[in-house]
Amino acid sequence: QVQLVESGGGLVQAGGSLRLSCAASGRTFSSYAIGWFRQAPGKEREFVAAINWSGYSTYYADSVKGRFTISRDNAKNTVYLQMNSLKPEDTAVYYCAAKAIPSGSYYDRRLYDYWGQGTQVTVSS
Repeated sequence: QVQLVESGGGLVQAGGSLRLSCAASGRTFSSYAIGWFRQAPGKEREFVAAINWSGYSTYYADSVKGRFTISRDNAKNTVYLQMNSLKPEDTAVYYCAAKAIPSGSYYDRRLYDYWGQGTQVTVSS
């Protein structure tokens, strides 16, 4: 089992940057793919970015491509989401999630097994 804790959220002006962290417990963390999702008020939870177990492969939603970067440090059991050029429409609660099975889509939140509690990101205009 994996427990996930997000941190790094906050209030930032449009054009600014934040780095989110997803810290995991469990000795098998390096075998999991990790995804970031977000949910704005009144909207469904949507895919943001994902990274495979090794960090070699990354995946991004079109809306964040070129602005966000996902990375992982398996020695620290941590995945990061560097968010640059933030926009008001990036405002949401951001969740990280762990996916045990390597096959299947990284974009589908239903395929993730463990979730964190989320961290709020608010971008002011």
